Amino acid sequence: MTDEADLRRPLLRSPKRVRFVELAGGAMSALLAGDLSGAGREAGISLTEYFMTDSARWLWQFRLDQMAADPGHARWMVRQAVVGDGGLVVGHAGFHGPPDEAGMVEIGYSVAPDFRRQGYGRSALVELLRLAGAEPTVTTVRATIGPDNVASLATISGFGFVQVGEQWDEEDGLELVFEVPACRLPLT
Repeated sequence: MTDEADLRRPLLRSPKRVRFVELAGGAMSALLAGDLSGAGREAGISLTEYFMTDSARWLWQFRLDQMAADPGHARWMVRQAVVGDGGLVVGHAGFHGPPDEAGMVEIGYSVAPDFRRQGYGRSALVELLRLAGAEPTVTTVRATIGPDNVASLATISGFGFVQVGEQWDEEDGLELVFEVPACRLPLT
């Protein structure tokens, strides 16, 4: 269930505001090659070991394959979540791809363990919703979350997401599927 007040409330910026910096294919390739400093040079910002974990490396390969299939999709893919003037990278976020034929985009975000439970996930979510809401072709924003991922379930709470089903993901197992209409995303 969704509280109607959630759908009218503006997307307020978190005091832990993140900005996004695109993580281009060259940086992802360097990460896959195990070259963290080279990836940082490609990205234009210092990346952390979090970008070299097995799950991150799986994601970089998956996104590179998507971009190879259609280079025009790159702008929808991975972004670094950066905070402060010094460019501290706290995680990554993006969309699983461009809007599908029905106008749906799926969001994804991940915060490095040292920065969790500090508001960065919520801030990344707000920025992803802003990007989606500003795109005229997006009609629906989807989030898929494992039923045991209490932190992510709490993160999307209050943003108008409604559970619309379940799905089985080959990588992540059972996921709950949540959606919110893009027209309900206030941009202020």
